[in-house]
Amino acid sequence: MTIFKNSTAWRAAPLALSVFALSACGGNDDPVPIPPVALKTCVQSTSTGSVVVGSGLPGDPALPEPSSGYKTGKKALTANSFMVVTANPLATQAGCDVLAAGGTAVDAAVAVQAVLGLVEPQSSGLGGGAFMLHYKASNKTLQTYDGRETAPAAATEDYLRYVSSTDKSSPLPNLGNLFLNTKASGRSIGTPGAVRMLELAHQDNGSQPWAGLFQPAIKLATNGFAISGRMAAAIDGAKTDFLRDPEAAAYFLNADFTPKALGTTIKNPAYAATLATLAQGGANAFYTGPIAQSIVDKIKVTTGGVTTTVAITPGLTEMSDLANYKAIRRTPVCGNYRATVVCGMGPPSSGGIAVAQTLGILDNFDLAANGPTGINSEGGKPSIMGVHLVSEAERLAYADRNKYVADTDFVALPASGVDAMLNKDYLKGRAALISTTKSIGTAVAGVFPNAVALGSSASEGKGTTHMSIVDKFGNVVVMTTTIESGMGSFHFTRGFLLNNQLTDFSFDPSDASGPIANRIAALKRPRSSMAPTIVFNKAADGSRGDFLMATGSSGGASIIQFVVKTVVSAVDWKLDAQQATSMVNFGASNSPTTGVGGEHPAIDISNSGLNDPLLVGLRSLGHTVSFAAQSSGTGTIIKTLPAGAASPVLVGGADPRREGIVLGDAFP
Repeated sequence: MTIFKNSTAWRAAPLALSVFALSACGGNDDPVPIPPVALKTCVQSTSTGSVVVGSGLPGDPALPEPSSGYKTGKKALTANSFMVVTANPLATQAGCDVLAAGGTAVDAAVAVQAVLGLVEPQSSGLGGGAFMLHYKASNKTLQTYDGRETAPAAATEDYLRYVSSTDKSSPLPNLGNLFLNTKASGRSIGTPGAVRMLELAHQDNGSQPWAGLFQPAIKLATNGFAISGRMAAAIDGAKTDFLRDPEAAAYFLNADFTPKALGTTIKNPAYAATLATLAQGGANAFYTGPIAQSIVDKIKVTTGGVTTTVAITPGLTEMSDLANYKAIRRTPVCGNYRATVVCGMGPPSSGGIAVAQTLGILDNFDLAANGPTGINSEGGKPSIMGVHLVSEAERLAYADRNKYVADTDFVALPASGVDAMLNKDYLKGRAALISTTKSIGTAVAGVFPNAVALGSSASEGKGTTHMSIVDKFGNVVVMTTTIESGMGSFHFTRGFLLNNQLTDFSFDPSDASGPIANRIAALKRPRSSMAPTIVFNKAADGSRGDFLMATGSSGGASIIQFVVKTVVSAVDWKLDAQQATSMVNFGASNSPTTGVGGEHPAIDISNSGLNDPLLVGLRSLGHTVSFAAQSSGTGTIIKTLPAGAASPVLVGGADPRREGIVLGDAFP
């Protein structure tokens, strides 16, 4: 098959073909050969055949349906050499088409993020930040990329809680409490980092032209897409907040200010124009010039409203904050677990350390002997002791997280840093604090030599999404990306929302125990729990061996729990990628409450949970049990060698609690 770069024929083709062609185009008008694509590549299997995502044909997973707590019946997908899983079908399709065209995992990530910012604006976008973990198969190197937002240079320790040093009132608008007020003001908005991070990762690991990777999202934004169930629910939940921003109201609301509903076709020409500018000008076109000025102007608004005018406290971000923003290559955090090495993101994310600490503590217990019962495609039902042990280990890890972990460019970790926090003897000592007969309730942080006295903070929002990608070269990307809370700060410009990421900082600079590590400061990055994770087999010498598993999730501070549950399900309980992803969500932060996701069909929430032996059993161990629905967004890929097979395959699973799917060069 041959496609000409300047041909207009692609415009009438299905989305999969147009993306495929554009991604492979060269820099001149000569025909570019495109490798033939197998019939089952990047299409969704249905009971009557296969369907291209976004085609609108029966069985198309992009056809909008109401948002639901848990969708039963998801099956693992097996692929030969490449795979992508995201929380939205259109984003998965865009990424898969890039991989089918020979693109790398990072190429696909750029295309995925551009689409997610359009079809899942409540969770991530150009106005937010991200963390990426990248494995390069050719030389087996592992690199993390930090695209976390930063506080403006003018931020002080009171930036989030007071209007100024002389005006000790809460930021406006007045929505009833300090968090909500600050979130909706300009004070919550950090300097976005996702675009600069993606460009850095693409410069290091991309193969397809940067400009072509934005074309799927540009096409969707121009031609329109149907509002999904999750997006419709998010618009409805934010309809009052959008009334403070005329641009947001014009896009998300109807002319009578009612929320645009499920299935409505929505176009975003402003977003298409922004992407076209980025495609041609790179990240500099975002961090300088008209786009940057629009971001600064929006952060500095002092009034807003389309029905009534309200005062809004402006942020203090300047053009120089955007121009000086840097994405950072950082060292991954890796810890041993059973016969694997589990690697993740270090500070300013707490995710990598907390996941590794939890697993390091659990390494002292036999979880295989406490596995789930009734194993099926939904993962089965976890045992009382399995949930207890995992939750107790998490309490201990969160205690350390809340006290010690923050942006290490500003506040150092205790003792020797990551090595001290993941030291095998230290974690064995923490494991000794766990009783098999009674819950800890609230754990105390560990003690390190010469540690500075510090306070503690724990809050974090949940406007986040995750992608896991493996390309045909064996490269792996796990990327968790966010605008913080749902719909971010509600400030909207040039087709995208701005984050409220700075509310991840502690509002108070100290407590009775001392200064808080995660207090806000000029140019500091707020602590996160995002935990993009890659698991490797352990080599014979104990070092990191071959790639085994890619996973991660959305869910704010609960991300750590969702990732631990998925890794334990795969490593200890030998579940496949879909079973491990679908498995009941369970775990605990550092409080007496243990969460068990009541949205899962294995959990009986009738009669206040008194009919479910798992919930009753946990209560008998002293757990305060919550069975509220848990909205994770886990995406998992596991490399496995099927019995009798000559070569390994990829098996993927998408979280049934969200709208996502898995695609790849799938088996028939």
